Amino acid sequence: MTARKVRCPQCGGDSLWSPENPWRPFCSERCKQIDLGAWASDSYRIPVAVDPDDPELIIPETDRG
Repeated sequence: MTARKVRCPQCGGDSLWSPENPWRPFCSERCKQIDLGAWASDSYRIPVAVDPDDPELIIPETDRG
């Protein structure tokens, strides 16, 4: 069975999807570490639209400093 080539999620280069590649789906340890660093620094975020009328976001007068 031949190893499948996939796109590295970090650099976009070819990466082998097989047990011989310990960093899969990344092409190298460097790309894996860059991705881990992005997660750790909160660089990956899902944008959320905030509704100012949401009752859960309203701070009661007694809790304001």
